[in-house]
Formats: sequence, C-alpha cells, structure tokens
Amino acid sequence: MSRKIIGPFSRVEGHLEIDLNRNGPSVVDAQVNSPMYRGMETILLDRVPMDALTIVPRICGICSVSQSVAAAQALAKLSDVSPPKNGQLVTNLVLACEMLSNHLTHFYLFFMPDFARDIYANRRWHNNALRFQAQRGNAQAEVLDARNRFLHMMGELAGKWPHTLALRPSGTTSTVHAAQKRKLKTILTGMRRFLETTLFGCPLNDMLALKSKSDLHTWAKEGRGDLGFFIHLSEALSFHEMGKSQSVLLAGGGLPLENKELFKQGIFKDQHFAPLPVDKINEDISHSFMAGATVQFPQNAKNDPDLDQNNAYSWCKAPRLGSDRCEVGALARHVINGHPLFCDLYVQEGSTVKSRIFARAWEMAFLVDAMENWIDQIDPTAPFYTPFTPAQNGHAFAFIEAARGTLGHWISVENNKITNYQIIAPTTWNFSPRDQAGQPGPLESALEGAPILSGEDDPVSVQHIVRSFDPCMACTVH
Repeated sequence: MSRKIIGPFSRVEGHLEIDLNRNGPSVVDAQVNSPMYRGMETILLDRVPMDALTIVPRICGICSVSQSVAAAQALAKLSDVSPPKNGQLVTNLVLACEMLSNHLTHFYLFFMPDFARDIYANRRWHNNALRFQAQRGNAQAEVLDARNRFLHMMGELAGKWPHTLALRPSGTTSTVHAAQKRKLKTILTGMRRFLETTLFGCPLNDMLALKSKSDLHTWAKEGRGDLGFFIHLSEALSFHEMGKSQSVLLAGGGLPLENKELFKQGIFKDQHFAPLPVDKINEDISHSFMAGATVQFPQNAKNDPDLDQNNAYSWCKAPRLGSDRCEVGALARHVINGHPLFCDLYVQEGSTVKSRIFARAWEMAFLVDAMENWIDQIDPTAPFYTPFTPAQNGHAFAFIEAARGTLGHWISVENNKITNYQIIAPTTWNFSPRDQAGQPGPLESALEGAPILSGEDDPVSVQHIVRSFDPCMACTVH
C-alpha cells in the first residue's frame, strides 16, 4: 500500500488535490481536497437582497451566468414575481449560451488533451489524438475560434460575460429587436455548422434521433467527428467500466418556459424515478474545515471556518439527500428527463467516464435545437421586464441546471437585510468529502479501483475520472 497526493491539478477552475491510497495496479481509495476558502456566502450577509445579483457572479469566471440566474430566481420567489415571456426566453438563451461554451471548453481543452500524453504513445490511435494536444493541436485553434464567435451572442443578450447585470428577478434589462433576432440566428447557425462538421460529423438531428446504446454504437462505427473518435477511445480504454460513482442521480430542474422546464426536477434511485425531496437536502461537515452542527440544512446553515476540526481534510462540505450521496450533471439530468438513450446507457453501464463525457457532448445538440426555438419565440414588441418591489422579509430557494449539474441558492431576508445565504454548487455535490458515516463522495467513490499503468506516478486514469466530472472548484467552495 502506498500513498500519493496529486495536485494541484491543471486545466481546473480553482484548486484541487487528490490523496490516493494505491495497491499494486489500482487505487484503493481516495480523499478529494478543495484546499481553498473564499467565504462568498459570508460576504452576502447584512446586505440588501438585490446586492446578490452583483456579488454571486463573482464566485466564478466561467459559471457566472449560472450563479446570476440562480440568484435572480431565488429573489423572484422571495418577491413573488415572474418575468414576462421575453425575459424568460432571453434568460434561457444566456444560460444555455454559457452551458454550451462550457461544454465545448470541457471536451476540447480540458478532457481530450490527456489522450496526447506520452503514456499512450504506443497506441495505434495516438497520432490521431495529437490533434487535441495542449497548445499544439489544431483542434484547440478550431474550437477557440468557434467558441469566440458563438460568445458574440452573450454580448448581444447580456452586455458582457462574465458578470453580466442584465439578468433580473423579473426579466432582463436587455431587449431584442427584429434585426437582432436575425443576427442571433446567424450566430447559432455558425455554431450548428461547427458541431455538425467537427464534433459530431453528422446533422444535429441524427444525434438527437439516437434512442439506445445500440444506436450510439451503430453511429460511432462510421467514425464520425471528434465525438466518434472519443467513443472509439472509450472502447479501447474500457471507459464504460471506469469511474463508476454508484450514486443517486439528482437534477434540480431548469430552463423554464410557460410552466414547463426543459430539464425536469427529480431523482433516480434504485432504478426508479422519484420527485426531489428538497427538505432532505443537507450538508455534512464532519470532514470539512467548518464549525457547527455536523449536519446542517441550507436554509439555516453556518459558514464559520475551523481549521482545528477533527477528521477534516477539505473546505468543501458534503451535501447529501438524507443519507444518500448524489451525482449531478448532464447524465443525471437526461436520465431524469427520461430520454431513452441515456436511460438505456445508464441502466446498462452506469455513470462512467464514457457516459458522463458523452452526455455533455450530446447536450450541445440538444441546447442548440432548443435555442433556435427560443429565438423564434421572441416578440420584439412585447416587454422583457416587469417592474417590482423587492421583498424585505422572507425565505426562498431556487434550483437551476448549470453546465456541471444542479446549482441551488437559499436566501433568508429580515428587514431588507440578508440574514442567511447558502449555495450548493454542482461540484460541491460531486467532489464532496466523506460524511459522518464514512461514506465517500461521488468522485471519491468513482476513483476506487482506478487502474494504474506500469511505471505511472500520476495515474492517467485518475485524470480521466476527475475530468469526466469537470470540477469547478471556485464554485465548490464559493
């Protein structure tokens, strides 16, 4: 038995360390450490509620819209106000734009470069993988150009990115006129073209038509696009078996429009769908550098640092649903949406490196299709914003689906001052430490049994598994 600390990780937003116990050719167990404290929730205390719209986007530079939308929706519930249809359409477009750009960055710049490593130099596919090599591969230039052109949509709708102030509880301060609608469609057509010619190698409708694991592998046999190459790598490296988290799948729901959400809320546990019991969400701090009761509920939790906490090894809390650890992300939301492709893939293979990466890549087709429909529905002559008076007392919470999974904001207000603000981010769920029962978090569980190749010091399998969850550590510890 030997111990190895890997970190800090590169290609990760924020700071991350993994403490591994290894025995021969595999990992025995792991502890995931978020070695950073930021205290954003504490900064929000004693401020007027609307200040949250300025502060929470600063939690992260790549997930800032997600934080803005969650805060705006929590404030909307607090004040019992709803945005007009145009405001909701623009909010959805801005959030989907951030999600899509995050998915692109994750696949091309964070995940795929690991296949260009020297450890794989003797594999027959290695020369093809050099396309994704960091700083040198031609895929990097292609995706950055496509991403930059696509993010013009963010400028049109949100004014700037990150840290837009255009998203409000009752709509958006930006409007869209008829000429802008045509420009937005043109930008989205460019993104569709990149996805069809480079990532998928086929029309988006062909991707959206896949209904089963068998359909997926029939499609991949034709070697289509960069995603087809990933499926071939998954078979060669047994990614359908690597990194199983064995966790309850959870989705908070998001991208609503006219009383219907693009992503449903719910859980998938023991092969059954169920509603999300929000009142059972808690945070265990038994292995976190935090003071207070071991189990806290977000509506009244505290955020007091305690470096002397016994058994602590991470600044991340351990969110649980009752006593269950939960995995969030694109795979979870599409299983909970009941999509036949992901239900079949999950039942047959579980949550693995392959299924998590494929779900995020496939979701790009899903989002572009939805965004085209949303742009068509914008009415330039109708309002985008409803005037309202913010509530000065009360409690509220809101869930959205961000690129990496479910994001929740809880707010309490008394006499127009925030008395409590709690955030549970996607990576807080996925990268949580152990709880008081000794149960590891989803990533910790997924790392158990990870294979170690001969001569490796830092196992490449650990890199693949960690990146399949795509950590955003800045949001984790906010």
